Amino acid sequence: MGIKVAKFGGSSLADAEQFRKVRAIIRADHERRYIVPSAPGKRYPDDHKITDLLYQCYNHVQHKLPFGEIFALISARYLEIIKELELTLDLKPILEQIKNEIAGGASAEFTASRGEYLNGILLAEYLGFDFVDPTTLIFFNHQGQFNAEKTQATISKNLNQHVQAVIPGFYGSTPDGKVRTFSRGGSDITGAIIARGVKADLYENWTDVSGFLMADPRVVKNPKPIKQITYRELRELAYMGASVLHEEAIFPVREAKIPINIKNTNNPDDPGTLIVKDNGNIKFPGTITGIAGRKGFTIIAIEKTLMHSEQGFGRKLLSVIENNDISFEHMPSGIDTISLVIADSQLNNKLEKVLTEIERDCQPDAIEVFHDIALIATVGLGMAYTPGIAAKLFSALAQINVRMIDQGSSEINIIVGVENRDFEEAMRRIYNAFVE
Repeated sequence: MGIKVAKFGGSSLADAEQFRKVRAIIRADHERRYIVPSAPGKRYPDDHKITDLLYQCYNHVQHKLPFGEIFALISARYLEIIKELELTLDLKPILEQIKNEIAGGASAEFTASRGEYLNGILLAEYLGFDFVDPTTLIFFNHQGQFNAEKTQATISKNLNQHVQAVIPGFYGSTPDGKVRTFSRGGSDITGAIIARGVKADLYENWTDVSGFLMADPRVVKNPKPIKQITYRELRELAYMGASVLHEEAIFPVREAKIPINIKNTNNPDDPGTLIVKDNGNIKFPGTITGIAGRKGFTIIAIEKTLMHSEQGFGRKLLSVIENNDISFEHMPSGIDTISLVIADSQLNNKLEKVLTEIERDCQPDAIEVFHDIALIATVGLGMAYTPGIAAKLFSALAQINVRMIDQGSSEINIIVGVENRDFEEAMRRIYNAFVE
């Protein structure tokens, strides 16, 4: 008998009807033995996520404001699910205890984690599975860093005692017993950690979309789904914002060579997207896997004669960036030129200071700044070492003003910089050039 770990997102567990769908999915495959739930998400566009309401409770306590009305919304949500599912579970004492702990000054992380905790209790009761609190399985050190070694050893030892279990996502514990959370969306990470710990054959991540699409449907009309993608390709696309899965959730299962299947709770028969390890075989040369992009970048272009022979020039330039606490995205260069591509959010009103320090430390012949730049990544293992890929891409962009070109050394992606106003049109042109 194989083992599957199934993580269900907030939209998958937003109300009683979604709980019914989840139970049907789990019962359809007895290999789905370990279930990781998120806190209830939105039921409709103007609804509240439970985690957001819990953060509001914490903020009200910090400002010495009453939070009873907000917590009443949280309680009502869970009690409504219990009533509609006809569960005999008495959650009121637990809700009252949590309310008192928040009022008594519980940390923001403890407060936020209670959404997953409560949903885990409900789901375990509904499924008839064991409930396992992740504070007994997932550990952080005193500095708040994830302790992978202790966590994996504990999961391997303890979860073997549970044939079927529900383990809430998003949080674990520190050595002093305090609750520590991952970043928002961290239930994806919990699922991946559990999958690695139990040596799962598959990690299923259930959400409200049927996997990844080849492009943003808000930009490209009816983009094709991605049936299979490698971890390497996913990293490239996720970096540019095409993310259904929390980025940090990739690493635990990637190391253990466990595939991930992104599935749709509302359409469980859809195949979804399978994320697999790159085995080095390129099945479809000349193809792309997906396109993704983001707006909001600035390019600082620096020119200096004989730059390439001046020892330390790159170090001095990057020291300016580092000293101003800025990270850069790309650094394309030529013999006498070098450019820094920086997200506007990183610059944060530091541009003039940075330019002054570059002038002082690097003494360039010229500096030019390009604002309102968008980056677009075209990604695919099938691109690697395939003649004509770049020509096809730039033929598609013949009518677009391309400000930057950067190709990764692995040759599985080409990134171009265009003006923000050309972003959508450039995305559509690239997609149409490669996808028939």
